[in-house]
This record gives sequence, structure tokens and C-alpha cells, in this order.
Amino acid sequence: MVGVTDATDPIHSTDPTPPTRSVALATALAAQDVAAVAYALRNDVVIVPQLVVNGQGEQVRVFGREGTDKRMLLLFSSAENYVRMVPDEVDPQVMVGDAQWLRDFLTVHRNVLEMVFFDIAGPHVMQAAPEDLMKALGTLPDTGVGTEPESDSADDV
Repeated sequence: MVGVTDATDPIHSTDPTPPTRSVALATALAAQDVAAVAYALRNDVVIVPQLVVNGQGEQVRVFGREGTDKRMLLLFSSAENYVRMVPDEVDPQVMVGDAQWLRDFLTVHRNVLEMVFFDIAGPHVMQAAPEDLMKALGTLPDTGVGTEPESDSADDV
């Protein structure tokens, strides 16, 4: 069985709680280093706000501006940074996404997403167009799906 361990076996026990922080992404954002942000997104996790409706929480919470049908995806380097953005929310929920998840989400929602923001409540905010993120994520391992990363763009993630 995958993911099942003997709690009495300290050598083979695993932490069942997914990470709620990406040190690599936080470091890259602090340095405002576009290449390091792209590397972190390809190789680590990102924290994603979760929308809980009727006790179900499998939806990504996206944000929009009044008077437009376009949406913004907000991603975070830690759950704490998301909580900082919604201090009055009673029980803010997050999901953990990886590069594959982010590629899939951007592909499915490309027609409604106008921008992606990282750690929008600080301390080190960055933003990128969804198309630039797809380029930064590159191809999926073993499938060739996606696009090749472009190294000549220093202004976008």
C-alpha cells in the first residue's frame, strides 16, 4: 500500500501532512529572481487558496475585479502568507500544488486567467502572465507536454 506506514517504525514513518511552505519559492521571491522562481515552481510546491463550499474544498479560490469576467490566480510560498492576506477569514484553507498541477490548472483556465500573483500580501510580491508561467514550467517529464522554458526573458517568471 502506498502511503501506509507502521507508526511504530521510526525509520519508515512518513509525515502524512503535506508541506505548507516552499522555502525555495520564498527565497526566490525575496531575491526577486525570475529564474529562481521558475526553478522553484518546477521543482517544489506552491500553496494555493482553497474554496470551501458546503463543506467541500476541492476548488481553487480565484479572485476577480469587479466588472470583469477575468480572474487572478493567487499563489503563495506559505500558508502563513495566504492567511496574512485574509486576516478576517475564520478558517482559511489551502491546497498544495506542484508543477504538474499548475500546468494543468493554467491550461484548463487559460481563457479566464489574466494574471498570476505570488505572495500578494507580501513580503515579496511578484506577478506573471499565465502564458509566461507555462513557458517557465517547461515540458512535463516523460511526456513532452508543455512548452520549452525560454531563457531570454528576464522580465517575466
